[in-house]
Amino acid sequence: MKLTLFMVFYRLLWALLLPLVLLYLWRRGRRDPDYTGQLSERFGFYSASLPQQAIWLHAVSIGETRSAIALIRRILARGDKVVLTHFTPAGRRDSTRQFAAEIASGQMAVVWAPFDMLWCYRRFFRACQPQIGLPLEVEVWPAMIYAARAAGVPLYMCNAQYAPGPFARDRKWLPFRRWCIAVFAGAFVKSQGQAERFALVGLKNVKVTGELRFDQPVPPALIAAAQELRPALAPEREIVAIASGVEGEEDLYVAVLSQHIATCRAAGRPAPFFIYVPRAPERFDAVAAKLQNAGLSVCRRSDVLDAALRPVTAFEDQDVLLGDSLGEMFFYLSLADRVIVGGGFTLRGAHNIIEPLLLKKPVLTGPWVWPIEFPFTEAAAAGVAMSVADQDALLHALNVPLANQTAQIDAFLAQHIGASERTLREIDAVIGGTSKTNVAQ
Repeated sequence: MKLTLFMVFYRLLWALLLPLVLLYLWRRGRRDPDYTGQLSERFGFYSASLPQQAIWLHAVSIGETRSAIALIRRILARGDKVVLTHFTPAGRRDSTRQFAAEIASGQMAVVWAPFDMLWCYRRFFRACQPQIGLPLEVEVWPAMIYAARAAGVPLYMCNAQYAPGPFARDRKWLPFRRWCIAVFAGAFVKSQGQAERFALVGLKNVKVTGELRFDQPVPPALIAAAQELRPALAPEREIVAIASGVEGEEDLYVAVLSQHIATCRAAGRPAPFFIYVPRAPERFDAVAAKLQNAGLSVCRRSDVLDAALRPVTAFEDQDVLLGDSLGEMFFYLSLADRVIVGGGFTLRGAHNIIEPLLLKKPVLTGPWVWPIEFPFTEAAAAGVAMSVADQDALLHALNVPLANQTAQIDAFLAQHIGASERTLREIDAVIGGTSKTNVAQ
């Protein structure tokens, strides 16, 4: 009864807020026209036929997309069809590029996820009639959940995690999220600890499949470009990458870079070459200005490298390379000797550490690691990742000589690969062993 009343309230709320949502898209569309492109899809209207009886995956943006690439490629390789939905242009553009051949052949479609209104999702489910729905990570959208249930589509969280912060809030303050999670058909989760949390809020059919990001492909062209460039970047200097730095920690990073470079030069030793990659494109100019105002010499990837990542001018005497591009993170990481993963010095928490570890780069991050509890806890225990408390602790960590940790990282990775294959087996168990009629009931 409580859940029914909540859904009535939720539907009324969407009716009231829809004009504001459209205004938000319009404002974002002024800077990125893709936000307002194919707008009819967000209401469940599709100009072209979608693949029928497909496996449907929902990835909010580019990070979730890339975590699922290996899984999607396994699904496509055996002849199944895929519908992939997004909320943001970054994810949609990346998927369109990654799977251009499959989209052209009609085996796959990449479209907007509908607004979270029941009638929009009803149209979506009629348009493609998926065998199963797989929202990546933790996406709790009430209309999506209930429309899938009404359509007889088993909806499973995929690569799911229930971080301690949201878990505690949901149990104490947000009962409607618990109710919605319990209505999912099940979940394929990253670790046993995550499985236990989902079970505590009433979710059934929880399977531990591991973290999909460990299986993601590393783009060979980006690695080759980094290997070609690296000898020109002063071999005697360590290269440190700040990957996906966010707004709330920019001043800390600028202070650390300034102080560390000054300390090294005062001691008569080579200062590191830093690569700073902001997570949000709209922060590129602001970060460049902060670095320059701190007296650091800064060059921008867009100025010093061509489209093939070859230098158009020498920049090895600079302090910082600003990574003002999208889709090239593996290039920046491959150049680095060690990596500071952004987000950890803000309450929203650190971003994923798997990409640098895949390239055998040890990781530092700030104290807030709850979003990546798995695999950070395991990586820290293996000695290949470390969180530091504050600016002084980060400076101290950067002053510690870098040891070769390749063997440790290899051993850590070997324990965690294979999530894509395990997830695919669980998908088959659902779509092969449960009829849509039974799921609807």
